[in-house]
Amino acid sequence: MRSAKWLTAAGLLTTATLVLTGCSAAGSDEQATDVDLRMTVWTSNEDQLALFDSIADAYIADHPEVTSITFDPLPFEDYTTTLTTQVAGGKAPDLAWILENSAPDFVDSGALASIQETLEATEGYEFEDLNDAATALWKSDGELIAYPFSTSPFVMFANDSLLAEAGQPTAAELQASGKWNWEDLSAVGTAVNGATGKAGFVIRDFDYTTWDNLAAVWLGWGAQPWSDDGASCEFTSDEMVDAFEFLHTAAFDAQSMPGPGTTADFFAGESAFTVTQISRASLLADGAFDWDLLPLPEGPAGDYSMVGQAGIGVMAQGDNVSTATEFLAYFSNPENSELLSQWFPPARNSQLNAETLSAANPVLSADQIENVVVPGITTGVVRPSHTDSAKIGQTVRASLDAMWASDADVPAVLQGVCDAVEPLL
Repeated sequence: MRSAKWLTAAGLLTTATLVLTGCSAAGSDEQATDVDLRMTVWTSNEDQLALFDSIADAYIADHPEVTSITFDPLPFEDYTTTLTTQVAGGKAPDLAWILENSAPDFVDSGALASIQETLEATEGYEFEDLNDAATALWKSDGELIAYPFSTSPFVMFANDSLLAEAGQPTAAELQASGKWNWEDLSAVGTAVNGATGKAGFVIRDFDYTTWDNLAAVWLGWGAQPWSDDGASCEFTSDEMVDAFEFLHTAAFDAQSMPGPGTTADFFAGESAFTVTQISRASLLADGAFDWDLLPLPEGPAGDYSMVGQAGIGVMAQGDNVSTATEFLAYFSNPENSELLSQWFPPARNSQLNAETLSAANPVLSADQIENVVVPGITTGVVRPSHTDSAKIGQTVRASLDAMWASDADVPAVLQGVCDAVEPLL
């Protein structure tokens, strides 16, 4: 039994906290019949939900004690808030999708039931096939607490048509000439902006608010927001200062990155480059321009990669812990993992190949999958996360507001971030 801790989730009012006992033992519903399972998800995609339903129907056919399995879509922007409110109100789902930025809150709090023993004992599950890097965030004391059902690397898409219009080399030519790095890419972005009026590079979904998306840049400098144990602020490190100096210069001096209040959609042909996850590749299916996919540019610290993740956990306060865990073992077995890879890059080493992943991303070439996607999944660092993620995230965002002015004192702003966030760590 895991000791109770406080869990604060994104979007909850600052006065609202939730004590999770985490004392519900797996197997408490071993004799249960007529079980109705509910899993909260944030997708409303009809094709995805249809696939989930087909997996659930196949499971129910072999498990007469389960009468129904419902996938309950919650709005993404309020997902964690709604989930934790349900738990606090005694209406916890049996299973739930969990965002990576709130993973430490859920994994460390006792909110989730242990799943590893059941997964290991399930015939044909092949637990040892799960990738170590993909499962790292979802473990507590070395034990898997949630299953990483989606591990999607951040990559760089390039608009070769726009680069040609601006008289610049293609992305592949930049890489071949040793110029696939942030400094050279920014110089190309400046040239694109000057020649066409369009944007150079865009960190998609950053919009000067979602600060943790900038990890796709600062990891290239070897920077991190806090120490490995999460106890001390690292925003004032030389590496982080240099990374933010680069970003500030790109936005306000070099004009290679859109500044505050300016939007540019790569997939509408409005920028030369964008950092985003591979799932966005589907937006390129219309062939409106020539494009390429490359790994994140090299930084002063060398090559690196970053992934975004989502996990599935069994709620310890649910009424059907044992049955829910057994269904999760079925939902994530090798056969169903391959089916789910149509949309959700898998955590299984045996499925990290062009044959499997091309089904998920048919517009990507085999070379792009083998040379960009697979290495990104197997070696990528997960976006930064911390317990009490909501309060910490809001504090960092508010403190970074001063950064986005043309005359900002970058080291001073980052010192202000640490001054504000250090007490929370």
